[in-house]
Amino acid sequence: MRVTNNMIMRNSSYNIGGTKNLVSLANNQMTTQKKISRPSDDPVIAIRSLRLGTSLAKTNQYYEKNIPDAESWLDVTETALTNMKTLMTDVRTQVVNGTTDTLTQDDRNTILTQLRALQTQLYSEGNADYAGRTVFTGYRTDKDLVFDENELETSYTIDQTFDYEDMGSFDYFTGEVNVPTTQAEVMAYNPADEDVLKTSYYRIHTAYRQLDNLSTFSYSYGEGAAAKKVSYSIDPTTGDVTKEETTGTGDTATTTTESATNVHVYADEKEWDDAMSGKHVNDDDIVIVKSTGNIIFGNNVSSEIKTNRADMATTFDKTGFDKGELKPEYYFNCIDKTNPINPVQFTKYDEDGKMVEYDINYTVASNQQLTVNLEASDAFNSDLQRDIDDLIDVVNRSMQAHDKVAQLKSMKNETQYEDKQYQDQLDKWITAAQKEADLADHHLQTLFSNELGNVDRYISDINLAITKVGCTVDQLKLTQTRMNNQQTTIQDLQSQNEDMDLSTIILNYTASYNAYQSSLTAAGKLSGMTLLNYI
Repeated sequence: MRVTNNMIMRNSSYNIGGTKNLVSLANNQMTTQKKISRPSDDPVIAIRSLRLGTSLAKTNQYYEKNIPDAESWLDVTETALTNMKTLMTDVRTQVVNGTTDTLTQDDRNTILTQLRALQTQLYSEGNADYAGRTVFTGYRTDKDLVFDENELETSYTIDQTFDYEDMGSFDYFTGEVNVPTTQAEVMAYNPADEDVLKTSYYRIHTAYRQLDNLSTFSYSYGEGAAAKKVSYSIDPTTGDVTKEETTGTGDTATTTTESATNVHVYADEKEWDDAMSGKHVNDDDIVIVKSTGNIIFGNNVSSEIKTNRADMATTFDKTGFDKGELKPEYYFNCIDKTNPINPVQFTKYDEDGKMVEYDINYTVASNQQLTVNLEASDAFNSDLQRDIDDLIDVVNRSMQAHDKVAQLKSMKNETQYEDKQYQDQLDKWITAAQKEADLADHHLQTLFSNELGNVDRYISDINLAITKVGCTVDQLKLTQTRMNNQQTTIQDLQSQNEDMDLSTIILNYTASYNAYQSSLTAAGKLSGMTLLNYI
């Protein structure tokens, strides 16, 4: 094969270009300490780099953003629940104090003041938020759990369910001592007028007081042919009550409808007292008091419900809510009808009575989601507020009764009542007032003793919620550790795939540069040769 000078020069130029490219590549590697600067340098490394980069970006999102965000949400939730537990423990302390029979008026006043303060603070914790998002309200993180101001125009229709265990015995009092203010009133004492009588009935209380009306009430029990459901529908305008009784199920069920005379609806307890000449409930009757939201059962009705372990349901309307009251949508199926043109329906329970969960899920790892929120209904019962209301009421009644005794005793020391006839009459007034105070004290001790079990149950529910949050935190920490390890592993793989050791780069650069210099030297010598060199 004939080799010409031009061929030698072209080959030499090609070799110089090749060694120059190697020097340039080594120079880029020395600057970036990366194996490649463009995909065409090594497609295999480039593809593997893209895959590792995508995996690292996802892992960084989980480890550096999603997990810390979820952890902060859970921390806020746990702190709020812990505060609620502390508050409920303080409530329990006051309940225990109220069970003693040696309370002074100062003791009662202390209990009353503490219960009011604790009740206010307790539900304020329900409005706990993380970065402006309320943690106990499910998806509706832009809404508060409780009303943060009085809302007199807000109106709801609320469905509430109960079971037989929600019924509890409660004392009702007829008559009270009205402290006389003149000599004539002192002398007009009538034992019959001033006698205080106590009656006890089973009752349930709805979630709210001051109801507009209670439109339906029903109870049901049994299965198959033994099933029974009794429903009462109350006309809010006329007050007429219709009773519908169904026995059996399916095609064999029989239903009878009639006007009911055993259900009585009263605006308040005074109206009930006046209508029945005392706070009485006939054995087969049901009394509904709208001001207190109580449904009170006669002995036969309560016995039927308790013996058959019946479930109960009611629908009622309420307009006007006080600051600190729970919003109904977080506990019940209800309709916000404040704007009658555009009512808003809320569903808390499905048709089967199963609670609808509004979970907030964080993606904390590939194909792994974690529920970070806890709804209010999973942590504390809506009955808690009504129970504390009852405690406050009985303490108030006891304080007022003892104030009457103190006022009457003070009157005996007044000059205008120093005559024996007034002293004898005041003694009768004091005896009547003391009876009222003794009954009030007994009611206070009984209710506080009964309420102790409920408070313990509420604390237990909060403890369970704290445990649930703690388990979620532990699960999150395990995932966080795994994501940290995964992040380190991917970074190592990415480094192995893309990075070069500086010493290796220097060696490669030195070798490439020497080759480049040698190629230049060789080319320089070739260009100086002529035909005479071969003669």
